[in-house]
Amino acid sequence: MLPAPRAVPVPEGVRSGAVPSAAELCPGGRPSPALPEGGERAGRRRFASWQRSGLAAYEERRDDLAGDATSRLSPYLHFGCLSPVELVHQASGRAGAGPESFVRQLAWRDFHHQVLAARPDAAAADYRSRGDRWRRADAEVAAWKAGRTGFPVIDAAMRQLRHEGWMHNRARMLVAGFLTKTLYVDWRVGARHFLDLLVDGDMANNQLNWQWVAGTGTDTRPNRVLNPLVQAGRFDPEGEYVRRWVPELAGLAGPSVHRPWRLSGPGRAALDYPEPLVDLADAALRFRRARGQK
Repeated sequence: MLPAPRAVPVPEGVRSGAVPSAAELCPGGRPSPALPEGGERAGRRRFASWQRSGLAAYEERRDDLAGDATSRLSPYLHFGCLSPVELVHQASGRAGAGPESFVRQLAWRDFHHQVLAARPDAAAADYRSRGDRWRRADAEVAAWKAGRTGFPVIDAAMRQLRHEGWMHNRARMLVAGFLTKTLYVDWRVGARHFLDLLVDGDMANNQLNWQWVAGTGTDTRPNRVLNPLVQAGRFDPEGEYVRRWVPELAGLAGPSVHRPWRLSGPGRAALDYPEPLVDLADAALRFRRARGQK
């Protein structure tokens, strides 16, 4: 392991600045205790453990929100603690759908870096413009950021992000789709919020994954809309993920936790949880019309 350099040279004309403290970077002035341990040694320990216990089943379990069978190596890749080439080499030495699926995800990561290198403007501009006239919806965006949209799986994911500085990949797709297609808010609003909080906040992958979900990126299905209730039923069927992150709903059993608005009387009144921010059918219709569809 090489020692840290005493100084990092920067291009001529670029002014140096002070390195911010953890207190300056973190909401509330201090890092969350749930942040992963940093450094190469921690990254290697994480990969060795996951390689033994999670890699083989990765393909069949990677979308399980409650089980979280992902590698959680993204922060170590982002900060250069682990090499993607080395991970590909080690994973490729094992047969099966799990290692193959993991290698594909690493390839997607490098693909986005290649795209941004060829199109640097895609960090802030649509890769493929769809003529969107995004809504300005400050109150709805604030509810989305706070995990108070009234859609439990969306709120669970947003609260996980704030607490851990990380979010399950399936959950990232859901919250991004909810913001850009259900609320019809500019993807850049969400991308900035993610970069503020993600410990693996990588410019290429963050911006281009947001564009992929929003339908302005390299996606060949730009009008795909992910229904959060359908997705919750598929990837958190018993509601365990929601109950973990939305304690107001912890008393609701099984899949009923995904539709708390169906409760009535004192049971619903006792929940400190908002009504759904939007009607999903109306929101889907608004999106289709905005994109020139019937």
